[in-house]
Amino acid sequence: MATQTIRTTCSYCSVGCNFTATVEDGRVTGWMPDKEYPVNQGRSCPKGFNLLEAFRAEDRLTTPMARDRSTGELQPISWDEAFNRLVEGFRTVLDEHGPEAAAFISTGQMPMEEMAFLGALGKFGMGMIHGDGNTRQCMATAAVAYKQSFGFDAPPFTYTDLEDSDYLIFLGANPVIAHPVLWERLKKSRTPKKIVVIDPRATKTARAADQHIQLRPKTDLELLYAITNELITNGWVDTTFVESHTTGFEGLRRHVASFSPEQVERTCGIPAGTIRALTREIHQAKAVSWWWTMGVNQSHQGVRTAQAMINIALITGNIGRPGTGPNSLTGQANAMGSRIFSNTTSLYAGLDFLKEADRNRVAEEMGIDVARIPAQNSLPYHKILEKIDTGEMKALWFLATNPGHSWIDKNTFFERIHKLDFVVVQDLYVTTETARFADLLLPAAGSGEKYGTFINSERRIGIVDKVKDPPGEAKSDFDIFKGIAEAWGVGEMFADWNSAEDVFHFLTRISAGRPCDISGITGYDMIRERGGIQWPYPKRNPDSRQHRRLFADGRFFTDDGRARLLVDEIAPVPEATDEEYPVILLTGRGSKVQFHTQTRTGKVAMLRKSYPADAYVEVNQDDARELGLVDGEKVEVASRRGAVKVDCRVSDELAPGQVFMPMHYPETNLLTFPAFDPHSSEPAYKYSAVRMRAVEHERGTSNGNAAAVRETVAGTVQ
Repeated sequence: MATQTIRTTCSYCSVGCNFTATVEDGRVTGWMPDKEYPVNQGRSCPKGFNLLEAFRAEDRLTTPMARDRSTGELQPISWDEAFNRLVEGFRTVLDEHGPEAAAFISTGQMPMEEMAFLGALGKFGMGMIHGDGNTRQCMATAAVAYKQSFGFDAPPFTYTDLEDSDYLIFLGANPVIAHPVLWERLKKSRTPKKIVVIDPRATKTARAADQHIQLRPKTDLELLYAITNELITNGWVDTTFVESHTTGFEGLRRHVASFSPEQVERTCGIPAGTIRALTREIHQAKAVSWWWTMGVNQSHQGVRTAQAMINIALITGNIGRPGTGPNSLTGQANAMGSRIFSNTTSLYAGLDFLKEADRNRVAEEMGIDVARIPAQNSLPYHKILEKIDTGEMKALWFLATNPGHSWIDKNTFFERIHKLDFVVVQDLYVTTETARFADLLLPAAGSGEKYGTFINSERRIGIVDKVKDPPGEAKSDFDIFKGIAEAWGVGEMFADWNSAEDVFHFLTRISAGRPCDISGITGYDMIRERGGIQWPYPKRNPDSRQHRRLFADGRFFTDDGRARLLVDEIAPVPEATDEEYPVILLTGRGSKVQFHTQTRTGKVAMLRKSYPADAYVEVNQDDARELGLVDGEKVEVASRRGAVKVDCRVSDELAPGQVFMPMHYPETNLLTFPAFDPHSSEPAYKYSAVRMRAVEHERGTSNGNAAAVRETVAGTVQ
């Protein structure tokens, strides 16, 4: 019996855990977290332990399917016909309406090499200008904040900073639920430390912390400006670092001068004394680190909020040293690969579509006519969808993403997708909310069924190795793109890309000299042997240490090498509460066993048993009493966009006037308000105005809207 041991990287969140698969005669007989891998060190959350189970689901898409033009039903077709259908559909739109009439919406779930292939195929081969990823829904804010402040999208930290820091502040982050492996590493650290959580909710992380600062929703920027003001007023600034390594300090000082603790107490609900004490502790700590996730990113003013933390780290010198940094924990497994190497919002390696020299560099490396490379930027996700309303967008290609569940105010998504001439969905399953709208379905392989790499939160490139074959006729996204290229007539453009590793070698070359330089990585074997490799890793004089942080020398990626201190006026919340809709709806992760739209975790029996099957809303106990809401019974939650019936859960995690709904259920985004950060275009999922009322005589598992949504999905896909 032939036995293999294969290591691969989990494709759920961005922690980047490695697992060891034991494969006997092509069958996986063992699956355990890798004890030697520097990220998870033998740990795993429940999702990772059950990663492969979801790929065995009965509703796997195993053959291409096309919608019959007479009956409207989806029917199996061959791959050759599928490729021809895609070419016919997109070519018709592009020929008749121009290169801006079709676009692709990608993911943070595919390996980096497949993202890179898609970006080149869609833009250079097929001639589309617009393409974005669903990382726009989670990490665009952090990417833009880093780029504006540091000159490049460069998270500065390594996971050892969790262990080395003596003062950690989590703002809008709930790692006990969202990044449990990292939380376990933090709690097992021997460094004496204080953990502070700033969050409107008393989350599990807040309850496990040393201090919870429960501010009012979306007042975090005021609080951060008050802390900055206190630091400056008291002279608690690293003047040497500021003068040598930053620009904009005087503007920062003037801007925050009006944010006194007393004024901010009135807006944030945090006592002035608490703000002063927190600031003093930041000053006294030896190594302060700030950590944020979606509570900041998914905000109408998220970029400036992230930069307010960056500002504090800079002016106190808490950057580039062990245990410090303004540190964004990423959402999806390969969101950073999408940000840097997908050829969507920027050219490869952060090169610029608008710069002739950058376009020439990519064209030369690929051996193509530079005229094939668009000289304009792609529209962001929401603008692509808005172009459907004007009739300018006619065809969309969705890959490993499910906006029929995840898009903000998704009623508008349903209204728009019906208007398109041609919709392609490339995914694992036939039953997603988005798949039911497809004219063409392409069956793709999951992460355990193909090769490539992911980049995790700490910039570590981890290997994705194949441990099993995909079912039926499903293909890797790489092989699908190769087939489309041939059918489109541009196969010669990608003649040298015969494997995922070929694309990786292209990316190492194009990255040379860039902040994300990985030209020193010789190939997949090197990544396997090293236990992953953090970027940068240049060919010349690489730093081979296992854990490396950025900016130890105080030099940043701006033209003058100085970091920028950036501020802005406080913007009002886009949808304020009023007498008709008096309650603030907050959204986020519900449990450590659920992931995003439950497209995969919802198919694993062991995980399903660990969280409520039906959607629910958490309600403050005083509000529940006042409104006559009973724990376990149905409640109607309504916004200006719709109403849903969900289970009521009376909770002490929320302040009065606030409710919480997990993002994993299809009901939630029927309610959310479609606001977007002006710099990152990231949706502001975390704040909407709603009202509630008790639903008499309804109790148990009948789940109104959710049941209807799921029944519709199941009934539409034949």
